[in-house]
Amino acid sequence: MIARYHRLSRYPVVFKAMTGLSLARFSALEVDFAPRFEQAEAARLTRPGRRRAIGAGHPFELARRDQLLLTVVWLRRYPINAVLGYLFGIEETTALRTVRRVLPVLEAAGLDTMRLPDPGKWRRPGLVGLTTEVPALTVIIDTFEQAVQRPQDRAEADTYYSGKKKRPTLKTQVAIRADTGAIVDLPPSRPGPTADITVLKESGLWPRLPPGVIPIGDLAYVGVDALHPLGATPRRKPRGKPRPPEDIAFNTDFARRRVPVEHTIGRLRAYQALHQTDRHHRRDHTLRTRAVAGLVNLCLAV
Repeated sequence: MIARYHRLSRYPVVFKAMTGLSLARFSALEVDFAPRFEQAEAARLTRPGRRRAIGAGHPFELARRDQLLLTVVWLRRYPINAVLGYLFGIEETTALRTVRRVLPVLEAAGLDTMRLPDPGKWRRPGLVGLTTEVPALTVIIDTFEQAVQRPQDRAEADTYYSGKKKRPTLKTQVAIRADTGAIVDLPPSRPGPTADITVLKESGLWPRLPPGVIPIGDLAYVGVDALHPLGATPRRKPRGKPRPPEDIAFNTDFARRRVPVEHTIGRLRAYQALHQTDRHHRRDHTLRTRAVAGLVNLCLAV
């Protein structure tokens, strides 16, 4: 029972190292988590085909708070189930079932934190004015890749092989608000070789962007202006000609405005479940990513 809440909460520094959350942030997460968890449990206990009466069976070994803590620790540190069970004084299989039970609830909570900017209360200047004066209306888009276990079938393995990472990967697209870094959209993960612009097209983000919101991305999103009238990317070097000084200045400023998305991706990947090689044969990757996104948005909330 090394890591149960009643003990771990006595050491705030260790608690934050294990979870990525301060005690206050974890308490706020628990307040939001509790009714969602009870609703999910009610649905589980009353599902069609269930044979046991409500209340039958062995009770949970961990209290609701410790189930939440266990799952957050698993996302942050990504230990194997045997180690996770040891830390919480439970069996390995119990730790596995707890993670599977809590993750969908955290995913739902994470999705609820994702809100696209609302331009209704803002004036709508041009591109330069909008990105500089009203950064809340700028959505920055980027992707990151996570290594995954290589599929045994060679043909299937080739569909996941990333030439950039030189190994099989899954690619995750992240869209954030430029002013706060909060994640506003996180579509399902795609195989690593998928082009960023293709992931963007398949994500369905464009139809959901409110009018007046500007999406920007790096050179992987060249052609985004054909998808969205306000879409912008860095300026490409003219073929066979030197890069104009005004393009250099534009790209320097553009790169500076993209910094928040790199910081947010860094916060996501600080959770080892999204940084180490995925151990789950590519199953439920989006579930874990959205659960972590909710934790990151909680830390970014003001």
